[in-house]
Amino acid sequence: MIVADPAVELSYFQSVVLGIVEGLTEYLPVSSTGHLTIAEKLLGMPVDAPAVTAYTALIQIGAILATFTYFGKKILRLFLAWVAGLRSAQARQEHDYQLAWAVIVGSLPVVVVALLLKDLISGPLRSLWVVAGALILWSAVMWIAERRHDVLEKSGVQRGEDALTIKDGLVIGLVQCFSLVPGVSRSGATISAGLMRGIDRVTSTELSFFLAIPALTGAGIYETLDNVEALKALGVGPIITGMVVAFVVAYASIAWLLRFVQSNSLISFIAYRVVLGAVMFLALGAGWLSAT
Repeated sequence: MIVADPAVELSYFQSVVLGIVEGLTEYLPVSSTGHLTIAEKLLGMPVDAPAVTAYTALIQIGAILATFTYFGKKILRLFLAWVAGLRSAQARQEHDYQLAWAVIVGSLPVVVVALLLKDLISGPLRSLWVVAGALILWSAVMWIAERRHDVLEKSGVQRGEDALTIKDGLVIGLVQCFSLVPGVSRSGATISAGLMRGIDRVTSTELSFFLAIPALTGAGIYETLDNVEALKALGVGPIITGMVVAFVVAYASIAWLLRFVQSNSLISFIAYRVVLGAVMFLALGAGWLSAT
């Protein structure tokens, strides 16, 4: 419910709904930002208000904490390998050191692009027309990536985690920049890029999780500091509630997705994205839903 512009009121019901949406969609290749934008619009919230834009980024921290919890031991292992590699030439030969650098290098492009295009991302790109178009258009990229994955799998030339390189991290990180467009999906972009690079589906999915940590944590902190006054209007209780719900649901989503990709393709997600995008175009064109 809008109280005043730019102040926005956030109820506990809204925070729970948005927490569920964030937790479900952050790591599935369906676009969490796009779904949050749709949910916020359906809940009667002004999607382009500073507080709402900031909350969309802030609630992602709950999902990030779920990643830290689920992959805690592996994240610690990579961090220790990276520190050891900075001190020892021998340690730099370890694959975990290379993998750690792949994550670091892959995280930088999206940070730079997000800062350069901040006004565009938080303004015009929040339109539901953009979300609908991106859902459909990026589905074509995901479909192509799946087809390439199938060809490489049959040829027996796919690579696993032990063959990941810093170049892989950089290329996938560059593709991750497309996820700044609501509707593309950060995981959809990074997993597709991994498949196109000849990396197997499970490894591409795990790498997508790791690349999310710096990108989403940075976005949440930046938006919070940049919109402190606007966020105060939402209330501490509802904000924390949304983050806790996002944490719980995201943890379950991570576990489920990793099991799913072991024996399934992304085709079902592609179909869902296309149908949702088409329904949105219909609703927007008929005037049942406003774009902003």
